[in-house]
Order: sequence, then C-alpha cells, then structure tokens
Amino acid sequence: MGAYVVRRLLLVIPTLFAIMLVNFAVVQVVPGGPIEQILARLEGTAVGATSRVAGGAGETAAAPAGPGGSTTSSCRGAQGLDRAYIERLEKEFGFDQPAWKRFAMMMRSYLLFDFGRSYFRDRSVMQLVAERLPVSISLGLWATLLIYAISIPLGIRKAVRDGSRFDVWTSGVVIAGNAIPSFLFAIFLVVVFAGGRYLDWFPLRGLVSENWRELSLPRLVLDYLWHMALPVASMVIGGFASLTILTKNSFLEEIHKQYVTTARAKGLDERRVLYGHVFRNAMLIVVAGFPGALIGILFASSLLIEVIFSLEGLGLLGFEAAINRDYQVMFGTLYVFTLMGLVLGLVSDLTYTLVDPRIDFEGREV
Repeated sequence: MGAYVVRRLLLVIPTLFAIMLVNFAVVQVVPGGPIEQILARLEGTAVGATSRVAGGAGETAAAPAGPGGSTTSSCRGAQGLDRAYIERLEKEFGFDQPAWKRFAMMMRSYLLFDFGRSYFRDRSVMQLVAERLPVSISLGLWATLLIYAISIPLGIRKAVRDGSRFDVWTSGVVIAGNAIPSFLFAIFLVVVFAGGRYLDWFPLRGLVSENWRELSLPRLVLDYLWHMALPVASMVIGGFASLTILTKNSFLEEIHKQYVTTARAKGLDERRVLYGHVFRNAMLIVVAGFPGALIGILFASSLLIEVIFSLEGLGLLGFEAAINRDYQVMFGTLYVFTLMGLVLGLVSDLTYTLVDPRIDFEGREV
C-alpha cells in the first residue's frame, strides 16, 4: 500500500500542473481583465459581482504583479485614457511579461503556497481563504455528514423492505427532495422560519452572532448551531435523494447474489447477513462517492446558499473573483481546491481498504 500511496502522490504534481495550465490558457482568450475593470471603474461603467467589491480604483494601488489574463492594449476602456497610465497598470499587474513567463512565475510561487495579493481587496489571497474557509467547511462538512447519516440507513431500509408501503412513501419523499433545488428550499425556509413572513426563529445573516466571543461555551455552541440550521437543512434536502437511491440499488444488487443465499442457508440471522456480508460489499460504491460529494458541496453547491443567508464562504469568494477578474484569487483558490480534490481522491481509495480489507491496490497500476 505504501508504494501505491507514493505513486498517487507523485501523480498529483503533473495533474495539478495540467489543470492550472488549461485554466491559464483559457483565461488568455477570455475578454476583459483586471486592468479593464479598473479602466471601467474610472469611467463609471463597471459592474461588480457584489457591492462589496465594486469600489473605486484606489483599492488596487497596492496590488503586486500576478498571474494570467489578457492585456488591454486594444480594450474599449483604454480609449481616451493616457497610454502611459495604462502601461504603468500593465507593469504593476505583471501583464507586460509574456504569458509563458507569467505562468512560470505563478507556479513557482504556488509551489511555496504563496498566492500573492488580491487585485481589488488589497489583502493576501491566503488571508481571504483563511477567513472564508470556516464558513465553507461548516456548510460542506455538516451537510455531507447529515446527507450520509440520513441516506445510508434510509437506503438500507428501503432495500430490505423493497416494494413495501414504507418503500413507496419514502420514494415520494426522495423524489420531492431531488426535484426541489437547494436554493429554492432555502428561500422557503427564510420566508417561513427566518422572519420573512411567518416565524422569526432563526437568524438570516452570518455564521455566528456579533457577540459570539462574549458567550459561554454552551451558548457559543448553541449560537453556532442556531446559525447553521437553515443553511445546512437547505443543502441536505437537495443532496440526500441521489445517495439514498444509490445505497438502495447497491444493497438490492448484493442481496440477490449467491453468497447471500448461501449465508442464509447456513442459518445466519438476517441482521448478520446484512451487516456482516452485504454491507461491506454494497458500501464500496457509496464510499467511493464521498470525496466527490464533499468537494461538490464544499466549493460549488454552497454558492447560492451563501448568497441567500449572507455567508461569506469560498463559493462566493470564487464567484466574485471570476466576475471581477481578480486573477490572483481565481488561480489561488483553484490551486487549493484542485489539490484538496486530488488528495481526497487518494483518501477515497484508502477508505476502500478500510471497508473491505480484501481490496489491494498495491499490485495495480495507477
């Protein structure tokens, strides 16, 4: 297993390099860039992703040279402005260098986890990520754990009682959950439970209350859970359906195999057959999807939830960076997300061996 882990870790390097290269190349042909954003703001025509980042050009004064993006020599925002000023901006942002050199400089810095500073926030990318990470981890981790905690027992129960009345009405719940988008359910929760029209039981903004640091430990935990209740619930409702169906189908397939019939013929009780033999085989496909589910919820699915509940997480940070052409934040967060995804993929393979020790990756090629 040790050799397999080493091979997978070595494979992370070229994979990460290729992903960064492809995205960097795409950015070169996408119209617009940070300099165009500044020029548009000078002319009063800029439209930012949010009101927080649509400030004046003075926010970029301290921005150092950074990665990718096309130059703005022929952009419409440059017409009528001093060419010397535009050239000074290009030099300040590093766009006076050829693309290959900018990419090489970026990757050299990223290998040392130096992601530079945001163009429009005058703060380091690591600071921004560190501030937003607790929100995304809270949403993603709790939502994923609850989805698995609900889906696996429910899927097993539906498989055991396939075709029963319980299976039929829970299937209706699963279908409804799959049909309702998370953001739509989030709006419903806000309207009903967060002072929208009916009840005012839950807060609408933030991860914790403003006086959070002044609370005692029990109240501190309760305050955190109080703020997390609605956002996590809205993410769970849209995520448990597919995993429940996957778990049920996986167990149904295993239950009808010959080794289950043999185990029953030997006199083993149903519980021992189910959890001693079927469980570890049926759970392999469910375990394999855990890293992908976590990454998807952590960095993608939470974007609209963060907007609705005013939670400043990594999803919102990445969206704002893309809209405002903040390439430092774009590529810095992409690097972190990709690295985490590749590592979690390895963790998924190692989890296979914990669920079923008979699986051995040592003799397989990566």
